[in-house]
Amino acid sequence: MEKENKHYFYVLECKDTSFYAGYTNNLEKRIAAHNAGKGAKYTRARGPVKCIYYETFTTKEQAMSAEYAFKQLKRSQKIDYIRRASDEITEK
Repeated sequence: MEKENKHYFYVLECKDTSFYAGYTNNLEKRIAAHNAGKGAKYTRARGPVKCIYYETFTTKEQAMSAEYAFKQLKRSQKIDYIRRASDEITEK
């Protein structure tokens, strides 16, 4: 049986309430790395972080495209994006 590959676009909220968006194929391990100070340089001084949103994709390219698109948004738009996506999940 072939292992299913999952690719994640995720958003972290840092201790200073800023957002960090990223890509990974192992979400739990990546969040642990961020909180251990071994993740991105941006989150090292802003930890601890918590994952406030993620999406799962079948390809790395899709996940990285979602990350890029999210990073182009203004903060207020990012908050709306997360809120809308969360609302859609709870409505299903």
